[in-house]
Amino acid sequence: MPKNVLVAQSGGPSPVINSSLRGVIDGCRAFPGDFGTLYAGWHGIEGVLKEELLDLSAQDEDEIALLRYTPAAGAIGTCRYKLKPAMTEDFDRVLAVLKAHDIGYFFYNGGNDSMDTANKVAKMAHEHGLDLVAVGVPKTIDNDVGDSEFKLIDHTPGYGSVARYWMGVVQNANEENAGSSPADPVLVLQAMGRQIGYIPAAARLADPKREMPLQIYTRESGLGAEALCDNVNDQLKRDGRVIIVVSEGYDMGELGETKDSFGHTQFGASKLTVAQKVVNLLNERGLPVPGAARGQVPGTDQRDTCAYASIVDLDEAYRVGQKAAEIAASGENGWMSTILRDPGLIYSVRYGKVPLEAVANSERTFPEAWLTPNKIDVTDEFLDYARPLIGEDWPSVPVVNGRQRFTRFKPLFADKKLPEYQLQALRK
Repeated sequence: MPKNVLVAQSGGPSPVINSSLRGVIDGCRAFPGDFGTLYAGWHGIEGVLKEELLDLSAQDEDEIALLRYTPAAGAIGTCRYKLKPAMTEDFDRVLAVLKAHDIGYFFYNGGNDSMDTANKVAKMAHEHGLDLVAVGVPKTIDNDVGDSEFKLIDHTPGYGSVARYWMGVVQNANEENAGSSPADPVLVLQAMGRQIGYIPAAARLADPKREMPLQIYTRESGLGAEALCDNVNDQLKRDGRVIIVVSEGYDMGELGETKDSFGHTQFGASKLTVAQKVVNLLNERGLPVPGAARGQVPGTDQRDTCAYASIVDLDEAYRVGQKAAEIAASGENGWMSTILRDPGLIYSVRYGKVPLEAVANSERTFPEAWLTPNKIDVTDEFLDYARPLIGEDWPSVPVVNGRQRFTRFKPLFADKKLPEYQLQALRK
């Protein structure tokens, strides 16, 4: 007898997260003998705990198809709620919801913390004798899931699109900076990336021949504020202008940080941004040319702009979702679907699986060899790695009356079978 399916997602969204959701849905539909009704946890594991299960099987086919071009997480929602080992009541509640709705398959789409949640659910089900297959679907714009040798996963869905976004932003910023440099010779752009430099590094894709006065400061560079100022002023003396791309996690001292439930610093919600501290310091110290530094902080548009999505990323996100369904159909519990790059000049990938416990709470590093000796740029080896991920063309975004057309699911939820529940971490 087919068993029902529950899919949910967690953490920060991406331009292609819904393409993976569509891959899971289509993949499950290819095995009608294994998979029954498909439900989505409304806002991730929070929705599971609250027994808010959106019926995906009852949605229109056109809305499912539009998931390919629907960015961010509005279709089924996401959350930043972490299941911690001591939260036994939450774990019992998840188990009760799964049993109540005859859930035999659980897919969780997210980053390293989300893979930890999927791993915990998989183990919990096994320990309690529940016939459940739990499979993780990788997602993170930071590209920090897995290992630094790229043997577990080559890259995560979401990164290619954000890399493409930064390529476009820096190309356009260079036009602005070149034109306005007599008054605004320094333009500081802050990129996402708390702990790892893949996102700011993607700025170099805008200028692979290194013709722009571009400096890139990743968290890993470790140069500090004074060295940054010296480098910028040296560039100004040579070229009269400079574009700085700095990681939100670059060490510029106290920012008045706030943290999310995972313990991660929320740089976008802190009292002061890294970019503003850079601008303030440069202007306070004085520039060797006329004019002043100014800054921009692209925020969540890095991960919610479908117009910049990479077609390669969209396709791979879909395939990795399909692969997750294939893994589940085989009855294998406790795996994450993965993307591995084939060797050779022509870019190609294959889809496989890795144990959830190998990627749960993992955090790869940015290879030190991909930073140039002066620590303010990245090497051609990084460009060789990243360039295939951004694709060759723009996505064809559906438009109706001049407005983008996104997926809009009907609010059709499964009937609740359990008492109301207060999330353990939110109790006073």
